[in-house]
Amino acid sequence: MAKSYVRLLAGTILAGASVPALAQETPPADAQAEAASTEVAAPNSDDAIIVTGSRIRRTDLVGVGPATVVTAESIENTGVVNLENVLQRLPANAGFAGNQTASYWTSNGYGTAQVNLRGLGIKRTLVLLNNRRLVAGGTGANSSPDLNMIPVSIISRIDVLKDGASAIYGADAVAGVVNIVANTGFEGLGLGARAGITEKGDGGDYTVDLTWGWQHDRGGIVAAATYQKTKPVNMASRADCGLSEVSPGVLGCRNSASTLGGRAVLPNGQQINFNNNPNGDGDFYEPYSAALHNFNSNPFLNAVSPIERVSTAAFAHYDVTDSITAFGEFLYTWRQSEQIATPGTLRNLAISASNPTNPTGQDIVLIQRRLGEPGPRVFFQETNTYQGTVGLRGKIGGGWNWEVAGAYGRNTATDGMTNIANLAHVRNTVNTSVCSFAPGAAIPCADYLGNGDVTPAVLDYILATTKDRGGNELKTLYADITGDLFSLPAGSVSLATGVVYRKEKGWRDPDPLIVAGVANTNQQSPISGSVTAKEAFAEISVPLLKNMAVAKALTLNGALRYSDYDLFGSTWNYKVSADWQVIDSLRLRATYGTGFRVPNVPELYGGVSEGNLTTTDPCSNYVASGNPTLIANCQAHGVRPTYVQLGNTILTTVGGNPDLAPEKSKSWTVGAVVQPQTILPGLSLTADWFSIDIDDAIRAIPGSTKLSVCYNTANLAHPFCNDFRRSSLTNEITFLSAQPINTGREKMSGLDLGLVYSRKLASVGLKVDLNATYLKEYVVTPFPGGEDIPFDGYIGGGNGGYPKWRGYGVITADFGVPELTWSTQWIGKATDFNAQKGELGYRTPNVFYHNVQLAFDVQRDFRFALGVDNLFDKKAPFIQSWTDANTDTMTYDLLGRRFYASVRRQF
Repeated sequence: MAKSYVRLLAGTILAGASVPALAQETPPADAQAEAASTEVAAPNSDDAIIVTGSRIRRTDLVGVGPATVVTAESIENTGVVNLENVLQRLPANAGFAGNQTASYWTSNGYGTAQVNLRGLGIKRTLVLLNNRRLVAGGTGANSSPDLNMIPVSIISRIDVLKDGASAIYGADAVAGVVNIVANTGFEGLGLGARAGITEKGDGGDYTVDLTWGWQHDRGGIVAAATYQKTKPVNMASRADCGLSEVSPGVLGCRNSASTLGGRAVLPNGQQINFNNNPNGDGDFYEPYSAALHNFNSNPFLNAVSPIERVSTAAFAHYDVTDSITAFGEFLYTWRQSEQIATPGTLRNLAISASNPTNPTGQDIVLIQRRLGEPGPRVFFQETNTYQGTVGLRGKIGGGWNWEVAGAYGRNTATDGMTNIANLAHVRNTVNTSVCSFAPGAAIPCADYLGNGDVTPAVLDYILATTKDRGGNELKTLYADITGDLFSLPAGSVSLATGVVYRKEKGWRDPDPLIVAGVANTNQQSPISGSVTAKEAFAEISVPLLKNMAVAKALTLNGALRYSDYDLFGSTWNYKVSADWQVIDSLRLRATYGTGFRVPNVPELYGGVSEGNLTTTDPCSNYVASGNPTLIANCQAHGVRPTYVQLGNTILTTVGGNPDLAPEKSKSWTVGAVVQPQTILPGLSLTADWFSIDIDDAIRAIPGSTKLSVCYNTANLAHPFCNDFRRSSLTNEITFLSAQPINTGREKMSGLDLGLVYSRKLASVGLKVDLNATYLKEYVVTPFPGGEDIPFDGYIGGGNGGYPKWRGYGVITADFGVPELTWSTQWIGKATDFNAQKGELGYRTPNVFYHNVQLAFDVQRDFRFALGVDNLFDKKAPFIQSWTDANTDTMTYDLLGRRFYASVRRQF
């Protein structure tokens, strides 16, 4: 463990010097106070403020729990313009989360950026703006806000609390809290622009932002707007084709078994493929060969998809009296995004021997036929999201502070797909009793047997553009009060208490063709539902010791929350913590808390749908595995020894589950902060052990994992074996369910490490900032009494990455002019969830991404910067159960080396 942590430190230092640190792992008290001074509050507020993870007014984050602070200066010095990039580089982030430009994303989240603390799922990470919840973003019935709805230029800092906080904030804060703090005290006019491009000349991204602020003795207003546009990167430019191990130790293109000419099965079970050449013989067919006929999907997918977005924000406050302040906040975001997708596939289309287009003279079933004539499908989305908050805050006698506020947020969206086949119309075109080959026929007959044989008239008849509508809504009312109850010899006993009303609603109305199940895409049902919570909480802080021989300070904290949900009844949750300042250079802290998360709207009401998801079939070439359990089970299911998975996707059922029950959790942390100022001034070291235990955990087990667990369980005894079916003719899997369920348990533990060093060396200001996370254990128990499925140290299969080690390091060297920033992201070794030992892609290496920026202050308040991301052009490693581009696109970088330039001016 220590060796790996030293490797990150050494690798970062040897890589070069840099500028202000991106993330500070619970930095020294003076840095905490500086960060806290930008907290949203009236400019004339006390030094004590409401920090992330507590409702009691405090002066720093250190005593609350393990936290990472990302400052505005840090964001600028690393050239990041999206919150997702800031947060997804942090080692506390794992698993998978939405990415605004990624092609591989489900659950109506295309174009949405999210964060996944600890890898426990985006739904278990609570995202706040100024300690207040945000409405979910996406295209309807979503479970998490879109991080990029907040203009980066208005951000003062981001607090990442890596500790359960359900007793403080209510549901969803199981893994931790991300609190975005706005700079509501900004004054003047700020303008910024950035342009970037990859080394290959694609993927251009452009950002322009404006920030304006005016402050007065009795109030002020701040407004910001950001425009961003990103251009596409075709996946084939980064990965020529979909790879698999075609023979021991040899990778080759496997591609998709949905072919352009059409793959059919004869009555005797033989598979044939019709003419794949658009200029070839339309009646030609031959025995099907995967190597000869399969379709390369990569040219029809993007590694980065285009997106265009305008984000705005405004914050205002006014002192109505000397003790009462009115405040308001408003956010609005418009987003337009799209993704290309492979041409659609027609499946299981029966064509009789008498059909004039059938040259075989036999009744056949067209198993899969890629509808390539109209070109790729295009998925498109347009979203509008806004949220407003108004309230009053003030002071009453005895030093008490109060706040009353209400918030309303709404997200609405339209999304759809082009070149979608109406399956009812498709069936009409092969039914010669209703269709006609005559020119201009109302229902034209179609020839689907051979590439290029589908006429424009048929395409006009069978194709449609679908449009769906959906949205999310958040209503919140709250009132709280905080202050000192009485004094003890060690200090004041402080209390915070309040009440909250919250209603979250989500809906989605798919296109009528999709609802009817006749559109050649994921069949979906309408979604509509809401969850309402009424809550009351209390938090207390008790100082026990001060300036004693055994403790410079010792404080105990406790929080209790009562929650009443309209669908699931009531629950109590609590949290206790201790903050022990042993001596000036040593601080110890510990927390223990419980959590309660109810299923959200998409988990409960999400319409059941089917989609072709990248999935690994363990029975493909199973004899070569040498695994006796696998061989026996595949044979028991009637799979031929010569069977090879024909493509890399399997039709999978996903969606909501109305039978879900709430999940409960317990979490604790134990940590230390060491600041040996007399020995090494400017050095701060942190270490925090964490443990999270979730009962009745809500999780959708990916199809690849279900299949792997089933076939590696003796006698096919695992319940997952009931979640899929195979064709007796082709041995292909024809049904696979991956809907969410209440698993038995999820259990996680690990260690967070941090190092911050700040020192002036001659005329150079040097800062070193390192964060690393060691994941000791993460197991999922699929049902009570079932065998644990290990996630720690594994990657792929639609789960994302859970390497044992992750790290992020930044070195800062301030020469005055210029400033140099070097950052390194470390993704540790991991084993493929579904590969067998010895196979290619079974285990990934340590991967380091290096980024550098050189910045010049041309004059006061005028800054120019040049930067390079992925400086050494590190390629993503191959894994066998990849999601896209032969790797895990939720973990690794596909773009390679890229460059950017930025300029910022403040008046």
